[in-house]
Amino acid sequence: MKALVFERNLPRFAASRVASVLGSGRGAAVGPLRLLETDPPELPGDGWARVSPLVSGICGSDLATLDGRSSRYFEHLVSFPFVPGHEVVGVLESPAGSIEAGRRVVLEPVLGCAARGIEPPCGACADGLLGNCERIGFGHLAPGLQTGYCADTGGGWSRAGLVAHRTQLHPVPEDLSDEDAVMVEPVACATHAVFRASLRDGETVVVLGAGTLGLAVVAAISTLSSRGRVAAPGALLAGAKYPHQRRLAEELGATAAVDPAQLARAVRRRSGSLAIGAPGSAGGALTGGADVVFDCVGSADSITQSLAMVRPRGRVVLVGMPGRLHVDLAPLWQREVALVGAYAYGAEPAETGTTVRTFDLAFEVVAAHRLGRLVSASYPIERFEEAVQHAGAAGRRGAVKVVFDLRPTRARADVPDAPGPDAQ
Repeated sequence: MKALVFERNLPRFAASRVASVLGSGRGAAVGPLRLLETDPPELPGDGWARVSPLVSGICGSDLATLDGRSSRYFEHLVSFPFVPGHEVVGVLESPAGSIEAGRRVVLEPVLGCAARGIEPPCGACADGLLGNCERIGFGHLAPGLQTGYCADTGGGWSRAGLVAHRTQLHPVPEDLSDEDAVMVEPVACATHAVFRASLRDGETVVVLGAGTLGLAVVAAISTLSSRGRVAAPGALLAGAKYPHQRRLAEELGATAAVDPAQLARAVRRRSGSLAIGAPGSAGGALTGGADVVFDCVGSADSITQSLAMVRPRGRVVLVGMPGRLHVDLAPLWQREVALVGAYAYGAEPAETGTTVRTFDLAFEVVAAHRLGRLVSASYPIERFEEAVQHAGAAGRRGAVKVVFDLRPTRARADVPDAPGPDAQ
């Protein structure tokens, strides 16, 4: 069966990095990703099951890897060769715990202690904080932060299937489409970020970036605050570069969505702040600013802009994956800003000292907004070069989420056909 396989190949890695200068995703044709005939991965042990992918998303971390621009921090946290794809909805081929064979499932891809067969679990896993697992390079699996970066598990960009531990699988409600279901994993990332922000009632909240993650953060805040799970912001402002992103942000609950270049002005008006220099320039900042900024881009420019817009003692939450960046952290120091990382998911605080799994909340958010509508185009894996290029230029081309469609034709929902390479 065919699968997209990412191999350790330094010349191809270098070629993809050079090609990506022309645009994210351009390196897929010359990089280490190849379409190969492969066998299904072996079951690592008890409690594991096979999953046949139906739909699998292409996310920003995938693009960074394919572009040769992911941080070298991850070098010892992946194993080669691996099949990418961690945003997955699939069909369970055999029973897994209480989930019967034939059910659609969403994958929770983090490979924590339970999946690695480690007993007793580390402190983080014991508390349900799987994203903070302290044993990600150990146990009976090859190193890998997640399924999709581990040589032993397979991944979603495959017709050969993948293997998953029962603790990684969530049954999909019958009333959710495959397109809704494939959005659950990125929405879980956004939901976890919302809890990491420790929101308080009436705060001014900014979401910088309106790709999949940014829109998912907006949707999570509006849904969870309306249901009393997190505090309700006084204003929810979104910085969105393209018209379709601004429209979607406001539909999903943003108070206002503006071009990122105009965002500091909107925050200044809302907070009654003064501008010191030009926001984003050396020394440019607001005297006050937003209480919380979610940076859903993860670039040097976006972090600089976030620090310029947040108030003294405010919080900046890094949702988009950063790499090795040159950022002036003087405002972080002088204004005593909290810079908070938000990776993956696990369990979130609930009423009376209990916790709730992030994925359970993500299902709520997806259902509330029918977020499958953010799936803009789908491709077979045989057209992976076009798919990756489309995902790399999603905003410019009027798209949000681009996916691989691995379903039989008769099972496909009404998703826009993948446009040609010149579509805008």
